[in-house]
Amino acid sequence: MDELVKLLDENLAYEHHEIIDDILYIYVASARQEAVCPYCGSTSDKTHSRYERRFRDLPIQGKKTEVVLFNRKMFCPNERCGHKTFAETFDCLPHKAKRSTRLTEEIVKVSLEVSSVKASALLKRRVAKVGKSTICNLLKKRRAATG
Repeated sequence: MDELVKLLDENLAYEHHEIIDDILYIYVASARQEAVCPYCGSTSDKTHSRYERRFRDLPIQGKKTEVVLFNRKMFCPNERCGHKTFAETFDCLPHKAKRSTRLTEEIVKVSLEVSSVKASALLKRRVAKVGKSTICNLLKKRRAATG
């Protein structure tokens, strides 16, 4: 299972998993010794605290997948930085996102082929529960990013 987690992000380490109904919960934590402050670029190995962050990812073996990340909040060692602490970040998960980058890409891919109502129904059965308004918002963001 650790190899599957590494495909999501090489900086994550598998802790354990459980299946409840049709959802696979995968518990992960950081595999890094240090984290980089996103505000000033300083490196820190001093943990302030930990908190649970949940996000959805692509299904595995027909099970909807939710990743439970034990995220670290770190102390910034740079006294000139405007932030005393920062949360560790991961490439697979945008800031404050509830979906992995690859799940968002799959939602957009399906949504480009059919209407938002049809896409919502298809995705709900196979991938993840996604409302038509979420689909429309993702498509708007995509259009704005591509110009």
